[in-house]
Parts: sequence; structure tokens; C-alpha cells
Amino acid sequence: MNWLQILLLLVAAYLLIAYYIRERGLFKDHVMFFGPILAIKTERVGFFDWFRKFRRPLRAYATLGVLLVVVVSAFMTLALLVAVPQYLVHTPEPTGIYDPRNLLAIPGVNQAIPITAAVVLGLLLTIVIHEFGHAILARVEDMRVKSMGLLIAVVPIGAFVEPEEEDVEAAKGMPKIRMFGAGITNNIVFGLACFAAMFLLVGMATPLAVPLVQGVYQDYPAADAGLPGYSVITSINGVPVAGQEEVAAIMDGTRPGETVTLTAAKDGVESTYTLTLDEWPEALDGDRDSGFMGVYYYNAPAVKEHIGNIADLGLLAPLYLTIAPIDAFIQSNSQQLAILLTDTPEQIAWEEPFPLFWGTVHLLFWTGWFNLLVGMFNAIPIVPLDGGYMMKEGVERFFERRGWSQYAQRVIASISGFVTVMLILLITMPMIVAALRFVMTMG
Repeated sequence: MNWLQILLLLVAAYLLIAYYIRERGLFKDHVMFFGPILAIKTERVGFFDWFRKFRRPLRAYATLGVLLVVVVSAFMTLALLVAVPQYLVHTPEPTGIYDPRNLLAIPGVNQAIPITAAVVLGLLLTIVIHEFGHAILARVEDMRVKSMGLLIAVVPIGAFVEPEEEDVEAAKGMPKIRMFGAGITNNIVFGLACFAAMFLLVGMATPLAVPLVQGVYQDYPAADAGLPGYSVITSINGVPVAGQEEVAAIMDGTRPGETVTLTAAKDGVESTYTLTLDEWPEALDGDRDSGFMGVYYYNAPAVKEHIGNIADLGLLAPLYLTIAPIDAFIQSNSQQLAILLTDTPEQIAWEEPFPLFWGTVHLLFWTGWFNLLVGMFNAIPIVPLDGGYMMKEGVERFFERRGWSQYAQRVIASISGFVTVMLILLITMPMIVAALRFVMTMG
């Protein structure tokens, strides 16, 4: 079943359920429809008042958050300004991360986002953290909250808090800016914390020298014998082996042309393979005179060192993690960091410090990833994004104090419109160029 079929099945199932709820009039007080979007809401939001007891520290936190959002907003705008001209000159093909389906944050449809419990829970936590930030600061700034809830059929799920519009309109300056920025601040702070915790956990895992065959070289003995990747070598010529060094010790005593019997386990099933050894290729180690099987191993110590090097980047590490692992996951050209994203065969080459260890790592990765991406995207100065509303409020107050209020809306519309065009070009340029090439080819 391909990604389009999965998407169509999900849409069909949702439409059937939504039609049944609407026709039967179920849950009238808690269910609303806005076109195809289903909103599940509650007006029991009094618990947000509890946070008013911590007004001073929360205001200080939100004020620092505003500064953080301004920096992130400037960074995202600058990134668009740099990226779009480069795209116009060197437009990538609409494949891999530029494939149209990968523009949708739908697990199982987007190639970078698998359907796992860690992904779904991470996405849900991101939404809740964002919306609770708005609700808490709304109450801290004396804006009432009417309701909160979930949105179904927003790709793939959404959430909302509904403040009193009159209170929001009446608020001016920093109280309003802090309220709009609180969701972004929560996402970025929580995302950084998740990645920091993930690095600490991975540092607790012990890499093992398990003879895990990560892959085989084509046209060499192991490939010719049918040895599959991600097999664990358990014995050679009947001699049990438990580590890569033991395999190397046995193989050092062999010569090209010799036949060896290799036993390997994959998915818990052992199989035996007969290999006629070859000479070592010049590109690998042409000076060795031992026999060559044609395999390469998963190197868990090297992977841990690589992850440690990323952690050493400091504040740049989370930014790296939002791009590099996902690109590697889609392109399949590097699987070193795939172990952080989802269950992989490489996990058997690690000693876990506690049960459900890798599940916890995956949850921290995806929660951190979603939070940072949602936070950075919402910081873009485009109305109706939070960053756009913050920019709007800031520009209005700046121009008002100088008696230039008549120019404020023009400036706001110009900034928001310009950045919107940049974002649309960045997203659609690969598809536009591919379509033009197709038309020219047909012509």
C-alpha cells in the first residue's frame, strides 16, 4: 500500500465518522464542525487561573521568550532571503525531501515521519505545549480563556485555546506580545530540553562489538552467497564468535580461494552460507593477504562518537538534528543517526541501561524535533502565524508612539506579504520547475 492509498483510506474513514457524528447529533456541547474540520472542545478551563499565582516569574519568562522569538524570527527571515535566490539558480528536483508528499507532516505519508507511538505522542505533546503557553499567559495578563480543544483533519491534528476576543483586543503592547509569543517560547525551550535529555540518555548506552553485518559488497563472496544485511555472524567453520575481533582473528588465518562456512542470524533465524573467499580490493586494504568475505560491520562505537560530536556543537546541535537525520532518513545515504528516530536492527549492538530505553530516546527525539520545527515556523513574521501577530502588535505600538499610525498597516502588510511570497517560492519552486521542464519536453 503506497502513501496515496494510506492517505485516501484515512480521509475516507474520517469522513464516515464525521458524517455519523453530525447526522446523529452526538456530543453537541463538545463537538463542532468547521467545514471538514472537527473540533472537540471543553469550557472547563478554570485550572488556568492557578498559574496567576506565579505572575511575576511567568511574565519574566515570557519577556525573555519575546527576545528569543525576535531572534528566531530574524533568523528564519534571513534564511528565506538566502535560500530563495539559491533555489532560483539551482532548483532541486521534487524528490527526497523536496517530494510534495514530504511537505505534509502526516506520519506514514511523509517519508521522514514513520507511524510510531513516539511520533504520535511527540506531535500531541508539541501541540499541547504550544497552546497551553498561550492560555497560561492569557490568564497571567488578565485575558479570559473561553475554551480549549482538539482539531481533527488539520494535518494531521491540531489544538486550540479560545481566549475572549474582547480581552485580546483590549490588551496592548507587551502583555499581548507576551501572550502571542508564549507558545513559540514553550516549543523552543521544551524542544531544546528534549534534545539535551536525549544526548544524556544516549551517553548512558554502551556500544557493543557485535559482528552485525550492516551490508555486503556487491559481486563479492557474501553477496554471491546471499548473506542479507543486518545479519549477526554467530560462527565461522563451526567456531562460535561473539565479536568483530573474534571474526577478524579467524579470517586472518584464511587465504583467497578458500571456502568457509558462515552461520548468521537474522530476525532470530540462523542460516548457513558457503563462501569462496576473494582477495581484498585495493580500495579497502589491498596489502592484506587474508581472505575477503565482502562484508562491512555496523560500528556502534563510531556512531556513539558521532552523536557525541554533534552534542559538542552546543546550541547548534538541535539545529543540526532538525535537518541532518531527516535528510539521511529520506535519502538513505547515511543511517548513522537513524537509531535515534525509530526501531532499527542496530539496537542489538547496544547495551541498554534500562527497559524501553530506545523508545524513550525516540520519544525525546520526535518531541524535540516537532517542538523546534513548530516553534521556528510559527516565529516567521507572517499573519496569521504567532510571529506575524507579534510583529503586527510591535509595529502598531512603534508607529503609534510616533504619531505615524496611518502607515502601520501598510508596513505590516508589506512585511507579511513579502515573507509569504518567499515561503511559497521556497516550497513550490521544485514543483514549478519540474512542471515547466515536463511541458517543454512534451512540446
